[in-house]
Amino acid sequence: MSDPIIQMKNIEKHFGSVIALAGVSVDVFPGECHCLLGDNGAGKSTFIKTMSGVHKPTAGEIIFEGKPLDFADPRDAMAAGIATVHQHLSMIPLMSVSRNFFMGNEPMKKIAGISFFDHDFANRVTMEEMRKMGINLRGPDQAVGTLSGGERQTVAIARAVYFGAKVLILDEPTSALGVRQTANVLATIDKVRKQGIAVVFITHNVRHAMAVGDRFTVLNRGQTLGTAVRGEITPEELQDMMAGGQEMVQLEGSLGGTV
Repeated sequence: MSDPIIQMKNIEKHFGSVIALAGVSVDVFPGECHCLLGDNGAGKSTFIKTMSGVHKPTAGEIIFEGKPLDFADPRDAMAAGIATVHQHLSMIPLMSVSRNFFMGNEPMKKIAGISFFDHDFANRVTMEEMRKMGINLRGPDQAVGTLSGGERQTVAIARAVYFGAKVLILDEPTSALGVRQTANVLATIDKVRKQGIAVVFITHNVRHAMAVGDRFTVLNRGQTLGTAVRGEITPEELQDMMAGGQEMVQLEGSLGGTV
């Protein structure tokens, strides 16, 4: 097995007297989907904000590609290759898919010494990258607001992959979607994993986690209850972990297969 691309070791995060994380340890490997499960208030949001550079850990260590990391802000994490797709996507509904795809990273070309947005390049890349993810747009100038929720999630994921994500953090990507759109997003996660990118899938939905997950870590009140490998834990056991908070035995073994 390859080495973990990112390791979170004994991460603590305190907000004054409130302990949001109390010594959480998780490692994530290239090409795996590592599901982070927990109910509301379990510490999932604080944990991913620490992994992505929004919060500095009060204690503990982050190892990325074998080296200790200390992110000053989220831009440092993004530059290192850690991308986060939030539940509430930062997209402008009235703007085209290609404009949203390249927002903040606009390709430019010069005409008579003046820089212009390179529409042809942006349109071509957007269509290609969306097609790779299984989405056939009517055209790159289609407004993002006309896409379904699942398609918008896929735009955000494809964008992160195109701009070099090595670790892709997905924050509850299926929570507000219907059955078909959820299936599309889970299929996209599977495609990303098969490209060798590490996926951290935050969810409270055990069925969605079991559909694509290779390993499963349960958070409860700022602590991990253990990590289980695909095929060695049932959905019912995972659900009980989330609800009851009993300790999980660390399960050793190879990563599970793909869907």
